[in-house]
Amino acid sequence: MTDTGQQAVQAVVFDIGRVLIQWDLRCLFAKLIDDPAELEWFVGNVVTEEWHFQHDAGRPLAEMVPERIAQFPLYARHIEAYAARFNETVPGPVPGSIELVEELHARGVPLYAITNFGAEFWPRFCPTMPVFALFRDIVVSGYEKIAKPDRAIFDLAERRFALPAAQMLFIDDNGANIAAARALGWQVHHFRDAACLAEDLRARGLFS
Repeated sequence: MTDTGQQAVQAVVFDIGRVLIQWDLRCLFAKLIDDPAELEWFVGNVVTEEWHFQHDAGRPLAEMVPERIAQFPLYARHIEAYAARFNETVPGPVPGSIELVEELHARGVPLYAITNFGAEFWPRFCPTMPVFALFRDIVVSGYEKIAKPDRAIFDLAERRFALPAAQMLFIDDNGANIAAARALGWQVHHFRDAACLAEDLRARGLFS
């Protein structure tokens, strides 16, 4: 889904998880839990995406992990692995997306990102992806202690990137984040896959 704004796009702002990189808690925990049914129960009840979001929003692992172990003591080793081995939840880039970033950069389009990412995980993960060096600035929710879709993180990004929202194209896979950005005047692309994004970028004159 695309949303073609009236103003020319002066910068492209990416989400990272599930737009540039794949992310699935199962990629780590399948190494620790052999039974598929148990694995699904674990990621649905113990180390869940909803629980993980607390770290994205700024809560420290030193609070989260002991609290969760107290709730699920039989899974202490697994919960500790979440904190120590988070990078293993990222199996690789989203097919085609990194190439689009590189193409935009080659064409001189300013690149930024707004990501829901934990403050303790980001410095471990960021160096594994050289493409992040192409971004002029990345707003990381865990550092700011505000996360998408809170309007405060979009307002912060607008100030940091020094461009009005209406002149920036925001790309995210999450519908709530897209709705929040659109309501604040951003141009938006609801990400499905790299091919659809490339088509939208061409329609906006960012690709030839």
